[in-house]
Amino acid sequence: MGMASGGEDAITEINVTPLVDVCLVLVIIFMVTAPMVMQAGIIVASSRVDAAEGRVSQNESVSVRLTTEGIYLNNKPVTMQSLPALMTAKLKVNKKKIVTITSDEDVKHGIMVEVLDISKQSGAEGLSIMRPPVKGKMDKKRRKKGRRR
Repeated sequence: MGMASGGEDAITEINVTPLVDVCLVLVIIFMVTAPMVMQAGIIVASSRVDAAEGRVSQNESVSVRLTTEGIYLNNKPVTMQSLPALMTAKLKVNKKKIVTITSDEDVKHGIMVEVLDISKQSGAEGLSIMRPPVKGKMDKKRRKKGRRR
């Protein structure tokens, strides 16, 4: 039997099955790749310019200074290998568990990231990244504050 020219209707509807298959495959791909895209990071909160200087006793504060000569924990030279144990001991007596890190401009950022990781793994709940004060600007602000009093 041949083709009937006027007796049968042509298929005019869209076949939805391939469209649904493609959409389901895309949903599965997004579900698999979404956890890989979501990575943990460090939340940085910037401070105000006119922030007051902190008053913390020396045995409570945990400050790390990075220079081209080495690493200093509370102004005492330490090695990268001994830093985790020393920092853990310092953070145990620290009430706020905040580590302040100051770095010279010449220090490689990889060392800074490693110190940040060590700080978090040692139990630091807050990280403060400081830079050495620019000479001249801070002196002018202090003189202006002194005149107001």
